[in-house]
Amino acid sequence: MSARDFFKLTPDGARAFVRASPGAAKDEIAGLWQGADNEPRLAVKIAAPPDKGKANAAIIKLLAKALGVPKSTLSVSMGETARLKTIAIIGDPAALEQAFRRLMDKSS
Repeated sequence: MSARDFFKLTPDGARAFVRASPGAAKDEIAGLWQGADNEPRLAVKIAAPPDKGKANAAIIKLLAKALGVPKSTLSVSMGETARLKTIAIIGDPAALEQAFRRLMDKSS
């Protein structure tokens, strides 16, 4: 599984494929996760409960900080109430690819 498999560049930015674990002890990016469908995802642990968007907001905040982009450029585009989510990120695709590479270097 390649680190690049958990995100896809788009003309206006990128999409990150995430597996959320709410109710964790602390907010952290826990590396890569691969489920039964063999599709890799970025494993994200969040202290916030999955209640009224609290976990989604915490995921957005954590990813924005890790990627070095404003929170306003991220949104949950799929899986708002599910563990498996797609996060849309608006920005320069080349810069986002570099940010994802730095993120994976830190978490490995």
